Amino acid sequence: MKKLTEEQRRKALEVFENFSDSKLLTHLNSCVHCGLCAESCMYYQVYKDAHYVPAKKVDMVSSIYRRYHTLSGKLVPWLTGARDLDEEALEEMIDLFYGSCTICSRCTMHCSIGVDIGYLVRIGRAMLAGMGFVPATLQSTVDAAINTGNNMAIPEQDLIDTLKWLEEELQFEVNDEKAGIPLNVPGKDIMYTLNPREPMFFPLSIAAMAKIFYAAGESWTLSTRMYDVTNYGYFSGNIQEATAIAQRLYDEMEHIQARRCVLAECGHGIRAFRWEAPNYLGKPFPFEVITSVELLAEYIRQGRIKVDPARIPEKVTLHDPCNLVRSGGVIEMQRYILRKSVSDFVEMTPHGADNYCCGGGGGQLSMSEYNERRMKITGLKADQIKNTGAAIVCTPCHNCVDQLIQTNAVYKLGVKIMTLAEIVADALILE
Repeated sequence: MKKLTEEQRRKALEVFENFSDSKLLTHLNSCVHCGLCAESCMYYQVYKDAHYVPAKKVDMVSSIYRRYHTLSGKLVPWLTGARDLDEEALEEMIDLFYGSCTICSRCTMHCSIGVDIGYLVRIGRAMLAGMGFVPATLQSTVDAAINTGNNMAIPEQDLIDTLKWLEEELQFEVNDEKAGIPLNVPGKDIMYTLNPREPMFFPLSIAAMAKIFYAAGESWTLSTRMYDVTNYGYFSGNIQEATAIAQRLYDEMEHIQARRCVLAECGHGIRAFRWEAPNYLGKPFPFEVITSVELLAEYIRQGRIKVDPARIPEKVTLHDPCNLVRSGGVIEMQRYILRKSVSDFVEMTPHGADNYCCGGGGGQLSMSEYNERRMKITGLKADQIKNTGAAIVCTPCHNCVDQLIQTNAVYKLGVKIMTLAEIVADALILE
């Protein structure tokens, strides 16, 4: 570890100035070290090491704050637990905030006094990002989005070619040459987004949603200029880069003049644009932002599409994405959809807001240096899945899909991983 420069230290401490509001100060000073957060954390449950207790992350941020922003911390740091921001602290911060946390916020939900530990982890990551210590593997994903418009660096023509092929498949499946995937059409009711992993690795997810839009008679379009629902700047802690990515999607919505922005199945992408981006950009949105989960429930409830649960007779369970469910409050709609679309739906234990993270959240899937830990903690999720006896695991998040596919292979679960749109498309009745 190279010696920290004064400039790096200054940039890290500036984070406290940028977030110097009552929320930050309240959460920095409220932890009573009761220990309830420990048993809520997947890392601690698996490793049983005090290093992984979430309260330690709170202590790290608060001790540095006390050292530089309180009189007692400046004069008698040894009496207040104040800590210098030096090379030793830096190394520990990187491992705590990036290597030992999926920012699932399960610890926050279980905290006896409501300390927002996930928020403080993001503060810690913002400090590290300011010093230039984002893990290179995670930063490369952010760089791809900044430099190319999507995190997989897919050229626009490659995307168009994929979508045209999917359009031909759609026309064949529904037996209607007028069925289509509209591209860059202004004035539609909906602009739909994509996770770039869909055109790259999971194109049938796009086909599934296009089939649903066709059945619903929806007025919709895709933008080939800016369609990426993800925002890995939210994970890296670089607020400037997270803001730039959010601004591009906002600008494209303004350019294409759609009434609603429908966010594809991506937990953190949904949170980053729907709930965080108005704060990043400092303004409310003049258009409606909803998730595809809410849209699918709306279609079924209003009778715009019809589904037959008999078409999916296998036992199906649901994995709840942390940012959509625990942090976003979208809990019951996906359950409503599955009860309408499959014959045998069974819950995990625990489930809903208390469900375990898939293990790949918080950018863990992008940070290969922590792969061993990631795949070890996901054993808890593997056990949850096994205990349901399900043949299909549905999750409305492509990040979770990727992690669950790896979990399925490593723990030999023998299940099928599907998105919510794929479930609905398979159950769809085309009249």
